[in-house]
Amino acid sequence: MQGDPSTHLFILQSGWVKIITVTREGKEVLEALRREGEVVGEIAGQVTGFRTATVQALGPVRALLIGAGQFGNFLDDHPLAGQAYRQAMAEVAQVAYEQQRNRALLSGPQRLAGLLLELTEQDGQTGQRGGVNRDVTATTLPLSQEELASLIAASRSTVTRALQGWRSRQIIGTDQRHIEILDRATLERLSGRDSKKQLFARG
Repeated sequence: MQGDPSTHLFILQSGWVKIITVTREGKEVLEALRREGEVVGEIAGQVTGFRTATVQALGPVRALLIGAGQFGNFLDDHPLAGQAYRQAMAEVAQVAYEQQRNRALLSGPQRLAGLLLELTEQDGQTGQRGGVNRDVTATTLPLSQEELASLIAASRSTVTRALQGWRSRQIIGTDQRHIEILDRATLERLSGRDSKKQLFARG
């Protein structure tokens, strides 16, 4: 829980968790999602000594619990593990930088399209819908529209309008907080991914 003393950290072995902060006004803000292979709770022990956010499971989660001091000692005694950990932290920082840049360069619907693509790539289930010979990918994470809006730093109305428009165009399908991607190519164009690929190709 946010504000609790930080004595240990978690290494996620399966499942997903939400990283939530609470504002002074008491509003919950979904800051990020963490998945298998990621370390959660390691920063607070090194910086403030208290939890800077609340971690909430999204379904069944299996995690390895390690004392903060024990983890630091392990990294000191195992240089290769320390190197891998520093690389993982650098990747986390790079993702945070990309998200910050996207908030300045991309519209809310573009950021939402990118988020849905990422979620289904990392936690998607592929199948067919209604007997139609077309693959669909669905995320199994039960995220509300308000939580999606929080993840992309947009208003809930922006998310609602985008989802309604994409649903009417049969780009996506929705069912009880689960989203199916029916037309991945179109959603990739809406996210701006194609233009990024072309830019790198020209470079």
